[in-house]
Amino acid sequence: MGMEEYAFILDYLPMGHPEDERPIYKREPVSYGLGDKHLSLLELIPKKGVELSIGERVYIGKDDREKIEYVKRRADYDDLTASARSELPFVIDKIVEKEEKRFVDFFNDSQPISTRYHQIELLPGIGNRLMWEILNERRKKPFESFEDISVRVKAVHDPKHMIVKRIVLELEGGKELGKGKYKLFTAPPIQKEESRHRGRGYR
Repeated sequence: MGMEEYAFILDYLPMGHPEDERPIYKREPVSYGLGDKHLSLLELIPKKGVELSIGERVYIGKDDREKIEYVKRRADYDDLTASARSELPFVIDKIVEKEEKRFVDFFNDSQPISTRYHQIELLPGIGNRLMWEILNERRKKPFESFEDISVRVKAVHDPKHMIVKRIVLELEGGKELGKGKYKLFTAPPIQKEESRHRGRGYR
């Protein structure tokens, strides 16, 4: 997984995580964020005296950071607080809207995964017939926007929502992901080796 440069804040816990068994005075403030490039969930340690706002975009790269002390680790969906989980779809929607071309290009560039499945079919609400309609349309001319997709493929009413829902499913990692649990947009799941070294973070 490449390093993230920016992340959107999903939740901010100035008194530390409520499940932290240490006394409150020993806990450190913590925040959960979503990287806007690789869509990886992250546990972030803010700088002392800094206040973070839900939905705020913060710099987390290697250079001087204004608000984040360091990235502690990658997080799983199960690590998130209830507030972070509820905020996640709104932040993903913001990223997809901001990076519209990147996600429209998925409709233009997606390829077969196997002899049975095409990447397009992994989007919620797209079956075999609709997949072929999308592929036939993009052969005529590449799609230029989400609106262009919905105009030319009448059954695709809200392509942005399809992308957002798929990203949420990938981050949740549940059975609903289906079809071999392929990752179209998000970072690969945390491996055991990486999990053992989670706390080291990158500073």
